[in-house]
Amino acid sequence: MAEPQRSPILVTGVAGFIGHATAHRLLERGETVIGVDIVNDYYDPALKEARLSTFNGRHSFSFHRLDVADAQAIAALVKDNGVQRVIHLAAQAGVRYSIDNPFAYEHSNLAGHLSIMEACRHAPGFEHLVYASSSSVYGEKPMGGEGFTEDEPATSPVSLYAATKRSCELMSQSYAKLYGFPQTGLRFFTVYGPWGRPDMAYFSFTNKIMEGKPIEVYGEGKMARDFTYIDDIVDGIIGSLDNVPAQGEHRVLNIGDSHPVGLMEMIETLETAIGHKAEKIMRPMQPGDVTATYADVSKLHAICGYKPKVMLSEGLERFAAWYKDFYRKG
Repeated sequence: MAEPQRSPILVTGVAGFIGHATAHRLLERGETVIGVDIVNDYYDPALKEARLSTFNGRHSFSFHRLDVADAQAIAALVKDNGVQRVIHLAAQAGVRYSIDNPFAYEHSNLAGHLSIMEACRHAPGFEHLVYASSSSVYGEKPMGGEGFTEDEPATSPVSLYAATKRSCELMSQSYAKLYGFPQTGLRFFTVYGPWGRPDMAYFSFTNKIMEGKPIEVYGEGKMARDFTYIDDIVDGIIGSLDNVPAQGEHRVLNIGDSHPVGLMEMIETLETAIGHKAEKIMRPMQPGDVTATYADVSKLHAICGYKPKVMLSEGLERFAAWYKDFYRKG
C-alpha cells in the first residue's frame, strides 16, 4: 500500500543560495516544494534567475514571486496549499549593507518573519517552522578553545543585521509559547560553495583574482571564520526539519563546520583551487564585523546526527570549478 502523500513544504528565499540547494534536496527525496522569492537586486538578479532555471521541468516544484512581508499573500499561499512545514530562509542578508540600508532589514527580516509566523499559526495541522538565524547574533567573542554555544546570552549584536536575526529568535520564542507550534532557528556559520552569494568574501575574491585585480583583506587578515559547505548545511536543515521539537517548543541550533579557518589560510586555499595568486591590500576591520566565528554543533548532532563532511580545500575546489563553468572563465 502506497504511503499517503505529505503536504507540500514551503521554502522561502528559494532563489537564494541556501534556499535553492535545500529545495533541490527536498525534491530529490520526493517532496513537493512551493518556492517563494522576491528576487531583489541586493546582488546580481541574473544569478538568482539562473538558480531558478534549474527547477525547470520539476513537476513537484512551483514558484511564486512574492515578498515574504506581504502577510496576506503568504497566508493565502499557506492556506490554499495545505502547507504544514515551512523552511523560512528569505531575509535581507549582509552585515555591511545593513549600515547603509537599515530599513531593508526591518522590512524583510522583521516584518517578513512575523508574516511567516502568522501564516503558520493559522494553518490547520501545522507541524514545524524551521527558519534562518545567524552566527552574527553572538557578537564579538575572544577566540579560545571552545566554540560558540547556544546557551550563551547573545545579547550584544554588533550590527543591525545581527540585531534583526536575534529579534526573530525572540519573536519565535513568544509565538511558540503563545500558539503552540514547534519552531527551530538555525544559526548559520559562513556558508560557501557552488551557486553561492557574490557578496561573500570567497566569491568576491575569486572574481577579482580571475580578473587580475587586487583583493582587499579586512581585519589585516587576522579574522577567522567557520566555513561550512553548502551540502553539509542542507544536511542540517533537513535533519532539523525532520526531527520536530515538542509542541510549543522553540529551539535555536548552531549549524556550522566547527573548524574555524583563518582568513589568510582561506585565501591560500582559494588561490590553489583557482590556480592563481592574489595581490592583497590589507585593510582594517570593517564596522559590524567580528574577529572570529566558531560553532559548537553538539546539539544539532544529538538531534539528527549532523556531522560536516566536506573540508575547505575540497569545497573551494568544487566552487572554483562551478565558477569557471558558470562564468566561462578558466
